[in-house]
Amino acid sequence: MFNLKSLIWRFWLNKRARFIISAFVLTGLLLFTQLVPFSWRYFSIFVLFLLSFLFSSWSLSEGISSWLMRLITAILPSFFSVGVAMFYFLFPESLIYQLLLLVFFGFAIYIIFLTENIFTVASIRTIALSRAAQTVGFLITLLTAFFWYNTIFSFRFFGWWNALLVLLVSFPLVFQALWSVDLGEKPDSNTLLFSVISSLTIGELSLIVSFFPVNVLTGSLFLTCTAYILIGLASARLVGRLFAQTVKEYLIVGGIMFLFLLLTTSWRG
Repeated sequence: MFNLKSLIWRFWLNKRARFIISAFVLTGLLLFTQLVPFSWRYFSIFVLFLLSFLFSSWSLSEGISSWLMRLITAILPSFFSVGVAMFYFLFPESLIYQLLLLVFFGFAIYIIFLTENIFTVASIRTIALSRAAQTVGFLITLLTAFFWYNTIFSFRFFGWWNALLVLLVSFPLVFQALWSVDLGEKPDSNTLLFSVISSLTIGELSLIVSFFPVNVLTGSLFLTCTAYILIGLASARLVGRLFAQTVKEYLIVGGIMFLFLLLTTSWRG
């Protein structure tokens, strides 16, 4: 006999189903932030942030034993949702672009849930997918950082405000990225230390870049590249693989990006 209540309850408890539900709901909320009057958009984005956190906690609740881990695993989904919502404002007012971004967001947020789920499982026992999840999480973290940095620079704030906002955004993103390397139920003290140092460095560089006559895209890419270098070096240090060759490779990337920043800078008033 068909039991609708049992079917709904089973669907509710299924982890994959929760990921799909959350992805669809958050995609709908992202669309809603673009349809409300402009005066309500920032409030709607704040609501999106809160609901992203709640849906992340609900979707990933299974296997999470502490409130701290629940908080850490909700950082990337929440910040990614808001980053895309704010970056949405900068997109051309084209139906095709907007639909593509919505499809991209729905797919990406679902991948993020899968990635965070692997992290929660890997914090309890060793699994083969943890290395792949770390790579995916690292790339999405950089993409999220780029969305935020691009939006911050687009507001054309004074340099000190840029530095403060970049610092506040960078710390949770760097912290969760480094935690995914350690995967302890309680983050290691080195994870916290490297997160603070990396965030301060990115914030200070954003202050310097604010006084450079560079466009928003170049400045955002430079800070994202800086985050890539600092997170990569800190991750290598946490796993005991910070070799001379590793440092050299990251410094080469940093040097190329800095040279690109100088070459694309117009010093003429």
